[in-house]
Amino acid sequence: MPDRTDEDSAISFGPFRLLPRSRLLEKDGAPLHLGGRALDILIFLAERPGEVVDKRVLVKRIWANVNVDEGSLRFHIAALRKALGDTGKAARYVVNVPGRGYCFVASLAQAPPSVIPPAAEIVRPRSLPAPLAKMVGREEVVEKISNGLSLHRFMTVVGPGGIGKTAVAVAVGHRRSADFGGRVFFVDFGPLRDASLVATTIASALRLTISSEDSMPGLLAFLKASPVLLILDGCEHVLDTLAPLVERIVRDAPRVHVLATSRESFRSEGERIFRLFPLDCPPERDGLNVAEVLAYPAAQLFVERIAQSSGPFQLSPEEAPLVANICRRLDGIALAIELAAGRVNAYGIAGTASLLDSRFSLQWRGRRTAVPRHQTLAAALDWSYDLLSAAESATLRRLSVFVGPFTPEAAAAVASGDGLSTLQTLEAIDSLVTKSLISPSGSRMLRHRLLDTTRTYALGKLNELGEARQFARRHAEHFRDFFEAAESDTSAPLPEWLSIYGSELDNARAALDWAFAPDGDSALGIALTAATVTLWVRLSLFAECRERVRIALAALGDTGGDDRIRMQLLSALGWSLMYGEGRAREARPILETALELADRLDDKDFRLRALWGLCIDQFNNGQFGKARALADRFAEAAANSSDKTDLMLADRLMAVALHYLGDQTDARLRIDRVNASLHALVEKPKIFPLDLRISTQYFRARILWLQGLADQAQALAARNIEEGRANGHALTFCSVLGQAACPIAFLAGDFDAAERHGTELLEHTERHAIRLWGLWARAFNAAVIAKRGDLATGLPLLREELNRAGDARFLPRFLPLLGELAACFGEADQAERGLDMIEDVLARCNDRQERWYLPELIRIKGELVLKQAKNLPAAEKCFGEAMEIATQQGARFWELRCAISIAQFRIGQGRNADARSVLENVCGSFAEASDIADMRVAYDLIAQLQT
Repeated sequence: MPDRTDEDSAISFGPFRLLPRSRLLEKDGAPLHLGGRALDILIFLAERPGEVVDKRVLVKRIWANVNVDEGSLRFHIAALRKALGDTGKAARYVVNVPGRGYCFVASLAQAPPSVIPPAAEIVRPRSLPAPLAKMVGREEVVEKISNGLSLHRFMTVVGPGGIGKTAVAVAVGHRRSADFGGRVFFVDFGPLRDASLVATTIASALRLTISSEDSMPGLLAFLKASPVLLILDGCEHVLDTLAPLVERIVRDAPRVHVLATSRESFRSEGERIFRLFPLDCPPERDGLNVAEVLAYPAAQLFVERIAQSSGPFQLSPEEAPLVANICRRLDGIALAIELAAGRVNAYGIAGTASLLDSRFSLQWRGRRTAVPRHQTLAAALDWSYDLLSAAESATLRRLSVFVGPFTPEAAAAVASGDGLSTLQTLEAIDSLVTKSLISPSGSRMLRHRLLDTTRTYALGKLNELGEARQFARRHAEHFRDFFEAAESDTSAPLPEWLSIYGSELDNARAALDWAFAPDGDSALGIALTAATVTLWVRLSLFAECRERVRIALAALGDTGGDDRIRMQLLSALGWSLMYGEGRAREARPILETALELADRLDDKDFRLRALWGLCIDQFNNGQFGKARALADRFAEAAANSSDKTDLMLADRLMAVALHYLGDQTDARLRIDRVNASLHALVEKPKIFPLDLRISTQYFRARILWLQGLADQAQALAARNIEEGRANGHALTFCSVLGQAACPIAFLAGDFDAAERHGTELLEHTERHAIRLWGLWARAFNAAVIAKRGDLATGLPLLREELNRAGDARFLPRFLPLLGELAACFGEADQAERGLDMIEDVLARCNDRQERWYLPELIRIKGELVLKQAKNLPAAEKCFGEAMEIATQQGARFWELRCAISIAQFRIGQGRNADARSVLENVCGSFAEASDIADMRVAYDLIAQLQT
């Protein structure tokens, strides 16, 4: 093997050129980005071409003292292959030798070594601190800055304290040392307090003895003599003096390159700024495994530092999500991560995570060898805070009441006053951004945020000065006004609306927590709660809405107070109980009280909201006759409304009532009327929590399906899925999948699609904590398993899930699943159990006027009667009754199923002509639906009868 200790021999293969020492991979002459671990693996394997490297050897080499499982290695090998385009077909570079390890198999060609000064001329840097034993997550940054210094003679690495600017600059210095013949000089301005000594400090670092009062001539004479890399560290507090001096050095000493680190830029001629961002953190996502967590530099650093302080360490699957959360909480700030990792030996991973929630300490100490301002977060932040002007420090303190990102307008509204004008506040914010104490949030809108560590520090200062209550109140008042405006802003599409208002949810929570605390203002909290209801509803956060509203109502008391606020809160509580939990017994009296208040106050808007809620409550209880009466009341109240969408809502309510009552013809007329008016809908109705356009379509799809228009229904359901997914409203998308996509796929016999939709619905409900749809999804998925032929698994699972649903079984959406359970009992030779269930369900339907599924239930009963007692007259009577009801309802799909059962029954009796007649009569009325399972069965039967 060639000796590469003193030269960087390029390794060429395919279109690639690898320079191990420079840690650079090129493709067709252009740099190719590759993660640090993947690059380590490539270098190690490429230097051993044709050699099979044991997996354990490779892991030990790449991860040093950190114990990781084989999944991490596989993850980075996969990333390497993807970057190289190693498809395993045409291009082969890295192969897996089963049971042994990995081998680099590309054909190599050695390129000439890079030209560098002879070894004898290299002088090792004497003033440069030793580099970190291992740089984590900054390999690409070091490479970019190293390359940048070849193009630009003056670069500044800018970022907040503790982010790792010094470590990066030192690594760059060592990387470029040979290029400057070892003449790399490190100047630490941290200890300097007298800015007039800046030039002398540089001269001292260069080991120059300058006796004259003006040190610049001697300094420039030295710097002009030969190539020099000057690293200036911690410059923020001496910039006024240092900036013109550096400008002069760069101008007058053309062989000098300057690399500076500072919390703000020099704003000097010729300066190139490299902003250092926090280390990438694992995303906030469920189910992250060890390999996925360790793919992010922040987690890698955390684990590396644990290993350094505590010995060999292996991250477990249970701890991986905790580490991901710790890194996110610390914003990827290297110093904060190192300090937290230092707690693990004493507290463990879980204990350290809990410390961040309870008593995260800015005083935790880090490496003893670090400069004082880097030994604790408090010291790093003190250093920055002490350099601020009065306006800047006041603004920073006041902004600590914000949780997460904030707009300049919000910041000015909360932080100005008490000696600071709006203009002064905005100017201070700009300055704090420049000084890396405020960070951009990364969103499309102009927003800023304080890193959590900075916010903790500034909030402590706010409390020390006794200003916390004053600015917490301003914060709560601002967001009360903000969300009151949001309620009336209904013209924006939901994604756009949520991008404006949804991002302030954490601020609303913080303001409410303060308002209802002992030192808060409950009246302000009550008003803020009422204003925030629209946000909770649009985010489908019904459980949170319910609990927050109950706190506000308790603070309002049973008597006295503002009846309008009480009405708003009761209406919100009723809705949150219905949509979030389905607890109808609690929702109804609350909504009735809200309706009484609306009538007393003659509030047309909240009268409609209460009537809507009460109508939905009757749907949930299956009282469809009462629901239709409430729909009539809603239509009467909406007739004089100035908002034309209220008339559309009246038609939609009536369409749903008629659909469940079994009148599909009139239901179709109503829902089509809504659909025809949707083009004129310019606002989201205030009284409707779902998206009206999307929710109209899934009920249209249901009705079209029952009317036998299967092709139209399936096409509409498919479009509805895409629209619902794009809309982003969690509850709406549950209804898209549960009301139409899942049942239509199931009834069509497309069990692959049914399984796919059911799985997506379950995952969606778990992600958004929508309990009732989650219960339904689990039961539906069990029914799909049973219907696909795995009755041994599906039947007990369906029974178990329906039992788990409890009272939710009485919701209309569960009715077909109860019918399927009865049918499954028949398939499992338990027809008696199936009949007992069917009788209970039929009694329920008769009591509640729940007739839309009645033909199918009676048909299933006929099939069970045949299986249990072979009672032919009773079975035939059931089939005939089911067919008659289906015909009355205009439900051709149920007619088709009834026709199949009747035909099979008559074939069993030898009445083939009658069987063929009933099938041809029903099938002839279908203009579409030739591809659904029931139609295929019917055509197969007709073909058999014809032969």
